[in-house]
Amino acid sequence: MLFNSIAFLLFFPIVCLIYFCIPASQVKVRNLLLLAASYYFYMNWQPAYALLLLTSTVVTYLAALGIDSFEEQGKKRLCLVSSLVLNLAILFLFKYYNFLASNVEYALQTSGLAIDLPAFEFLLPVGISFYTFQALGYSIDVYRGTTKVERDFPTYALFVSFFPQLVAGPIERSNNLLPQFKARHPFDYEQVMAGVRLMVWGYFMKLVVADRCGLYVDSIFNNVAMHNGGSYLVASLLFPFQIYGDFAGYSLIAIGVARILGFRLMENFRRPYFACTVGEFWHRWHISLSTWFKDYVYIPLGGNRVGRMRNYFNLLVTFIVSGIWHGANWTFFCWGTLHGILLCIEKALGVGKRSYSGAAKLMHWAVTFVLVSLAWIFFRANNMADALTVITGIFTKAGIPDISFAMFTDLCLAASALSLMFVKEVSDEYNHRIQIAESRHWLVRHAYIVAMIAIVILFGVLGGDQFIYFQF
Repeated sequence: MLFNSIAFLLFFPIVCLIYFCIPASQVKVRNLLLLAASYYFYMNWQPAYALLLLTSTVVTYLAALGIDSFEEQGKKRLCLVSSLVLNLAILFLFKYYNFLASNVEYALQTSGLAIDLPAFEFLLPVGISFYTFQALGYSIDVYRGTTKVERDFPTYALFVSFFPQLVAGPIERSNNLLPQFKARHPFDYEQVMAGVRLMVWGYFMKLVVADRCGLYVDSIFNNVAMHNGGSYLVASLLFPFQIYGDFAGYSLIAIGVARILGFRLMENFRRPYFACTVGEFWHRWHISLSTWFKDYVYIPLGGNRVGRMRNYFNLLVTFIVSGIWHGANWTFFCWGTLHGILLCIEKALGVGKRSYSGAAKLMHWAVTFVLVSLAWIFFRANNMADALTVITGIFTKAGIPDISFAMFTDLCLAASALSLMFVKEVSDEYNHRIQIAESRHWLVRHAYIVAMIAIVILFGVLGGDQFIYFQF
């Protein structure tokens, strides 16, 4: 079930109606409703894969109970390792096995050995990387003693499967979300309207910004051989905004849906294209994932508490793993590696240790945007050959971009949407908030919501396209 589908627009109001009809004091009953709704929401994609979600939940729940009950450190560690191995084995089988097997076969063939490894034709379970990492984060936190074990299974199961953020984050931490499932959430009109405002802006970013940009981007990247450097350049400049509108839009809808129900999810994006260094970009982009890798990969490797070369190694490994997390393709490996290398270079040069202003800030911003945009080419390309064709073509196959009249209209709409988004982001970045969405006058606040809904309906791409990050 997609957020931008008629099914969800029917499902969510019904859930809200039943939820708020249940007295706020009946916390466990409300949680059972949300748990059932979450599994129904997930089973709309592939019902059988709800068993994988349940398996991950049961494994991490039992592992945490074992960690909490055993006194010996060795047994605690065994429980944690068992949780990690079982969950990562499932993730590997469904997401990475075929990729690894095909590459092993190719490497052996080049050495003169012909071996056919078994292949499994699985449909990748939606959101498997997200809920697996959320559940594993809980296991690790219980082992570290930073989170109390949750003994009520339905409450913990809801933590793993909470439908607003189940399939594409934010990847929540147990210390933030679990306590909220034990609190009363009475109906609060102001919170509901705040959630609605977040949702309508999220829909604007997805349907008007991302999907309008995507019409051109997809036409170029899915037919690389038929286009020239001009088309590659335009598509490569639009894709950063397509993926931002798509994923940040999803996150805002998820946060808004949760807010309506009384829950507060963590911020996932903080205007990333205002960053003046790649390091700052990662403090603003997909915050829940970048902090997850920092806490559970980078710091355990030694973080920056080691020598310079080891610190560079830790950075590189963390971002290579981050790239692979996004998908079983060499393009994601290269994307993560590029970011790791860029961060190492910034550290070596001392970039980012001081603030910039004026022309220096503008220069650093421009360099950062160009570098991030070049790396995005690997992320978007269907394969390494296409990525290299696009990058070399930008510099060697200059030409007028291939833009039909219909596509020109779409690009004009995309440019208008980007301009509106830019005005809002500048206002938020520099704390000059335009007092429309949050005006003191209820009429203005409600008029804003109606206007945004109208803009989405009139100018959005209403084809129900899947969010990009659902594939991860």
